[in-house]
Amino acid sequence: MKPGREPEAIQIELIRSLFEAFVPSIIMTIGFVVCGALAVEVTDDSILLALLFAGTAISVPRLAVGWYGRQMSRQPNLTLRQARMIESWMAAAFLAFALVLGLFGARAIALPHEQVHMLIVCLIMGYGAGIAVSIGLRPLIAVPCMILSVLPIAIQGMMRGDPLHVATAAMMLAFVVGGLQSLNTRYRRAVHNTARRLTLATLARKDNLTDLPNRLALREWFDENVALVRDAGTVAVHCLDLNGFKPVNDTHGHATGDALLMIVGQRLANMIRGNDIAARLGGDEFVVVQRIVYGPEEADALARRIAAAIAQPYQVGDLDLRITTSIGYVLGCGGSDDLDHLLTRADEALYSSKRLGRPITRYSPVSLVA
Repeated sequence: MKPGREPEAIQIELIRSLFEAFVPSIIMTIGFVVCGALAVEVTDDSILLALLFAGTAISVPRLAVGWYGRQMSRQPNLTLRQARMIESWMAAAFLAFALVLGLFGARAIALPHEQVHMLIVCLIMGYGAGIAVSIGLRPLIAVPCMILSVLPIAIQGMMRGDPLHVATAAMMLAFVVGGLQSLNTRYRRAVHNTARRLTLATLARKDNLTDLPNRLALREWFDENVALVRDAGTVAVHCLDLNGFKPVNDTHGHATGDALLMIVGQRLANMIRGNDIAARLGGDEFVVVQRIVYGPEEADALARRIAAAIAQPYQVGDLDLRITTSIGYVLGCGGSDDLDHLLTRADEALYSSKRLGRPITRYSPVSLVA
């Protein structure tokens, strides 16, 4: 798979890897400043001094981008657009620094100071190793950085013509070629492993029959979108189970019952908004959570739409089936009520619905009367 064409979830995970290794960037910045200052002191070259100032100036926003991107990349709901934005900032900072580093090294190699040459070669090879470790999973950034930092020095070494400089330049180019192959192998392995990990994580959070989120996914969603969000506002939790499902399952078999549950899951998924969630807890028990409810009327309206949708006929094979549902719901404060507490209250309202023969009941602390 070519870089940049990975599925969206994989791209986000690979972009997050850019910001996992912040320490190497700090070490490289310190190394560049120290080695650059020593090289300027030994050579007393004004061009090296200007490039040292340029590299140091670029390092400040590079570290700032790395720090900010690290905080932003840790957001659990990071979108691909946000991820690409911080990646573009990181790419610009890294490419600018790599270019200045390459020019600095080429200028140093052009000067007649052999001890500085050794220092620069060590600096460049350390930079290449740091690139491979820190941003190697984004080849579209890592490869240009390695080329920009090494190629000017290798060209300058070749131009000097003496065997030692030519051999050093050739070895540096050989290391770069080998490093690029290693980056490609590591990238492909990372894409494969990330895809497998995300797939397994998705399967662990999805109901195998209906493809709805399961209890684990519901809890994670609630924590990320309601419990941990400031001013989350009012939420509505609806608990429902199916009336008449057991006779269908007993009379026509589990295959028919499973098909019926799948259709119910599809109807629920089609009824909710993009910022709500419908989940299957098991058997014929389902939960719908509404975010940002502006009043009990809005929650009651959804409950009535759910009841009406489930009461519609079901065509399963040659069978024309009909079932209904009982619903209990509760309104809660997203910032203070936890999911278990709301589920317990909604379940109590559901029990009241079934006991009183009502299709819908809203939780009331006193009488459980809608």
